[in-house]
Amino acid sequence: MPFESRRRARDEKRDAVLRTAVQLFLEQGYHRATLNEVAERLNITKPALYNYFRSKEEILFECWAIGQEQVDDFIAEINASDDNGLVKLRRLVRAYAENMATDYGASLVRFDPRDLSEKNSRIVRAAKRGIDRTFRKYIAEGMADGSIKPCDPKMTAFMIAGSLNWIGHWFQPGGELSAEAIAGEFALRLTEGLAARPARKRAAAAPAKRRRAGGGSR
Repeated sequence: MPFESRRRARDEKRDAVLRTAVQLFLEQGYHRATLNEVAERLNITKPALYNYFRSKEEILFECWAIGQEQVDDFIAEINASDDNGLVKLRRLVRAYAENMATDYGASLVRFDPRDLSEKNSRIVRAAKRGIDRTFRKYIAEGMADGSIKPCDPKMTAFMIAGSLNWIGHWFQPGGELSAEAIAGEFALRLTEGLAARPARKRAAAAPAKRRRAGGGSR
């Protein structure tokens, strides 16, 4: 096979290993799942897995990395927009909720960084802090531009992210609501209480005339 074709075939097989592994890790838990089971689902031998990954821990980190790359991509897109803070926050909530409904997205919250090497664990913890900072930044921007009510950005970010992260634990494909519908609902419900309401304009109606004495009595 030409070099590019061989590399593409190798990447497809590598992706198949990751997709199978992340499903197995989510179903059984990282510690209970084995590489033998991953190989059996792929109908290959266990030694063949080592053509693509050196260890089970490396597979776990790669699954997390794919989910994180998806988060990085939509944050970069939101950052590039001219939206106000509230709109950015809603876009982030929606995109993050949809990501949590995927296997790789769920891996961001279902897998324990302590199962990784110290180096990879530091990378994961830094990425989590980065997501938290982004939530806080959009909330602070919203307060500055008047689209979000005054609040504590840190506490508000914790509450929003905590709600979103649980989607990765309970969402099941094929349920009554699609991932898109759930994401839309979360984007609305988690931000509607933060939205600043424009001050109502007082009606410029002329003052009512006083009734004449003795007139219009009931």
